[in-house]
Amino acid sequence: MKKKVLIISSSPRKGGNSETLAASFARGAQEAGHLVETVYLREKQIGFCKGCFACLKLGRCVINDDAVDIVARMHDADVLVFATPVYYYCVSGQLKTILDRANPLYDTDYTFRKAYLLATAAEDAAETFEGTEKAVQGWVDCFPRCTLAGTVFAGGVNEVGDITGRPALEQAYQMGREI
Repeated sequence: MKKKVLIISSSPRKGGNSETLAASFARGAQEAGHLVETVYLREKQIGFCKGCFACLKLGRCVINDDAVDIVARMHDADVLVFATPVYYYCVSGQLKTILDRANPLYDTDYTFRKAYLLATAAEDAAETFEGTEKAVQGWVDCFPRCTLAGTVFAGGVNEVGDITGRPALEQAYQMGREI
C-alpha cells in the first residue's frame, strides 16, 4: 500500500550529514513506491511556541508562520521521519521547535502511525544518541496511535560529506524501503 511519507530535515547546513541520511531514506521509500516529501526547516520561518494552548481550542496555532503548514502536512502523513544533527546530546533546536509547534495535533484524528529518527553526530559514542532518541520518543509517546518504528544513528561525522560511504546510509535506505 502506497504511504505518504513526510521527512522533516532539521539540519541548518544544506547537504549536511543528517540531510544526506534523510535523502537515503527518501530514495528507499520512493523506490518502494511511496510518496515522499521532504521539508527543510532551514528554509522556513518558524517561531517558538507561546504556550498559550489556543491551538487545542482552535485546532491550529495562532502564530501565522510556516509551522502551520508543516503541522498540517504532519497530520496527513502516514509516516513521519525526523532527521537531525545531534547538538549537545539532543535534537537540533530547529527540530525541537517544530515538535513543540505540532501541539495542535495532540487531540486530533492524525493519520501518522509510525515515526522514524535519523541522527548524525561528531561523536561516535552510543550515549551521544541517547538524549536525541529520548526527546523524539517523548514526543511520539504523546500520540498513542504512533510508534517510534526505527532509528539510524551515524556517529563520527562532523564535516559536510563525512557520512559518505558509512553503513548508516544503507541502513536508512533499507529502512525507507521497508516502511
